[in-house]
Amino acid sequence: MIIVPVKEGENIEKALKKFKRKFERTGIVKELRSRQAFEKPSVTNRKKMMKAVYVQALRQAEQ
Repeated sequence: MIIVPVKEGENIEKALKKFKRKFERTGIVKELRSRQAFEKPSVTNRKKMMKAVYVQALRQAEQ
């Protein structure tokens, strides 16, 4: 359960932004979407490998 403390006199839009940020960080939507469609383990591993290659290339380009 997500709890967003709202200070007295705080704008409702600001509180909604806080809620949305916390909701995104929990990863509920991401998990829900991943559960809707089955993905083979080989495809998952391939995605992880491609992400690792991409991150490594970014880090090398940075140096």
